Amino acid sequence: MVVVGGGPAGATAANDLANLGRKVALIDRSGRIKPCGGAIPPRLIKDFDIPNSLLKARVHKATMVSPRGASVDMPIERGFVGMVDREEFDEWLRTRAGLSGAKRISGKFETITRDADGLPRIHFQPKTEPESTRSLKARVVIGADGANSILGRQEVPRADRGRFVYAYHEVIQTPRDGTTDPRCEIHYRATLSPDFYAWIFPHGETMSVGSGSARKGFSLRTSVRSLRTLTGLSDTPTIRREGAPIPAKPLPRWDNGRDVVLAGDAAGVVAPASGEGIYYAMLGGRLAAQAAEQALVSGDGRALGLARKQFMKAHGRVFWILGIMQYFWYSSDKRRERFVSICRDPDVQRLTWEAYMNKELPRRRPMAQVRIFFKDLAHLLRLVPP
Repeated sequence: MVVVGGGPAGATAANDLANLGRKVALIDRSGRIKPCGGAIPPRLIKDFDIPNSLLKARVHKATMVSPRGASVDMPIERGFVGMVDREEFDEWLRTRAGLSGAKRISGKFETITRDADGLPRIHFQPKTEPESTRSLKARVVIGADGANSILGRQEVPRADRGRFVYAYHEVIQTPRDGTTDPRCEIHYRATLSPDFYAWIFPHGETMSVGSGSARKGFSLRTSVRSLRTLTGLSDTPTIRREGAPIPAKPLPRWDNGRDVVLAGDAAGVVAPASGEGIYYAMLGGRLAAQAAEQALVSGDGRALGLARKQFMKAHGRVFWILGIMQYFWYSSDKRRERFVSICRDPDVQRLTWEAYMNKELPRRRPMAQVRIFFKDLAHLLRLVPP
């Protein structure tokens, strides 16, 4: 097996396959850090055996800030949001894969070709010899090389049809203001993002201040500068700056039906509206590894299609709902104002956090869901003030 890309999806796939006894090479371009708020749910910590030492903070509250500056706190009952630093977190995942038996290779993927026997060969530039090209032969290749995947565009039909939100953040030092209650702060305002949101997420000694948008020509750097000014963080030392495209919708297909399957951002698995991607990337990596294993055992490359089928069965409905929510509520500041107002509702808060922490739509509280429906309808019809 060859896994291209060592983010959460690729590192998880490599680790799982190595634990199955497969010979695995993990090719990763070192030094690349994705702009990310770093939020992970308890479900991820449990399913993927993440140690508490990687958590920079445990957040028990999120604050939503409306275009007019109204703040709504959303406390998390019986749970938390874990915060990680992607530089440390991703490297820990890659190290774990290496300890499980995967061979780590620092290099840049170039292209994929076929040998005379039809098996794929991965060509890459090793970091130690950037002027040369080396190759590895594989039976199955997992592409986890990020949004707008080069491997995907070469091998998977319609992989070039992805839609993206472009994200940018600045990692800054946490101010020494005596605050002991870390919280996620989310700003909904057109000047900060015309179609998404801006954020301030705590990472212990550091904070992620960022913004995202799919609008061409919108300056994310200006947005972050404005947010830092608005929140009194202009003079706080900046540690690093990062930007990258973030997928806005799962790709219609993740495999070539033969020997290549995509995972993580390469497959487009970032949740609409929230922008959450770490859990879905790691789950996608695990499902890609399982599908690859089944393809090898059965000798049928069509088994690679199980990765997308199983993912969408578990989370397709949630992605659809979140996509509609983003399309409607993020379309204007008037609607954002009402959206933040809805977040005051205790039923909305409880069901939102249950869905986030457990990664499934709550089946309990049917009357609460009915109440939310009619409250949303009242806001849509403007029967209540924002």
